[in-house]
Amino acid sequence: MEAQVILVNDNDQQTGTMEKLEAHKKGLLHRAFSVFIFNDKGEMLLQQRALDKYHSGGLWTNSCCSHPMPGEAVDAAAHRRLYEEMGFNCDLHALFQFTYRTEFDNGLIEHEYDHVFTGTYNGNINPDPAEVNAYRFLSTDSISRLLQEQPQQFTSWFILAFPQVVKHLKAG
Repeated sequence: MEAQVILVNDNDQQTGTMEKLEAHKKGLLHRAFSVFIFNDKGEMLLQQRALDKYHSGGLWTNSCCSHPMPGEAVDAAAHRRLYEEMGFNCDLHALFQFTYRTEFDNGLIEHEYDHVFTGTYNGNINPDPAEVNAYRFLSTDSISRLLQEQPQQFTSWFILAFPQVVKHLKAG
């Protein structure tokens, strides 16, 4: 069975489910999450998406992102995918939500109600090569500089979410 996403309205209330690729072809709003992991030095864990992902392959992004399955709580999905993609788990804290819409050159559209989580982790990382091409920890200042100099190296949702993450963390 193909992966399903949860279709939602602008208030994140479920309106149905749909096969993931179909939802991305039609650009329908669906529930998603993005996880931002930091180490004790305050550096953010970035992943470079696998080169053959259905969109944004090879681009740098936050530590983990995906969609909850129908009937799955968003926080449970965030833990599940963090382990599946990066090979570890840690405490996660909900930070904020936002909605975005991005059209890609291949005709797919990301239109997501995105739940953003943060966590701290300092242990071993064992990424799934089908999901992750590379990973690295960088300071938020270094990331800000790279976003200004080379925005084409980052996913569209990371460009939108990163400044909000930094702002929320500084506000404490």
